[in-house]
Amino acid sequence: MTRVRVTAPRSATAGSVNAGSITPGSLTPGSVAQYSPAPAGGRSAAASREAEEESDAGQLFVRSLIRSQLRLGLVVALGFLLILFAFPLMLGLVPGLADSTIAGLPFDWVLLGAGIYPVIGLSAWLYVRTAARNEARYRDLAGDK
Repeated sequence: MTRVRVTAPRSATAGSVNAGSITPGSLTPGSVAQYSPAPAGGRSAAASREAEEESDAGQLFVRSLIRSQLRLGLVVALGFLLILFAFPLMLGLVPGLADSTIAGLPFDWVLLGAGIYPVIGLSAWLYVRTAARNEARYRDLAGDK
């Protein structure tokens, strides 16, 4: 049996194939069939969403979403780097902290080994939660369901 890759086009225009016209022998190995569902009532949901995104308001919403996601990424990355660079700064400024031990391990190793992973997890959790909220706001504004 040969493998055939079936992809969906970005728009429901050129290169579209109806699902009923694809038969086991109609595609050759390495060929690509592009499928777009038959539009109910004239336009498919993807085509109408693209038309909304191409309007002035749609472009404004998309640019706003991109800016908010970029701002979120920068804030989370800068906050994480600030905390990451605060660890060695704290070890250098507080006398005797680098020489102390916890359960026989140097404090700086414990701080980097056990202290940084919760910060990474918290940063990731905050980023995912806020990015999902930004996308939900975009969907509300754009009228997507």
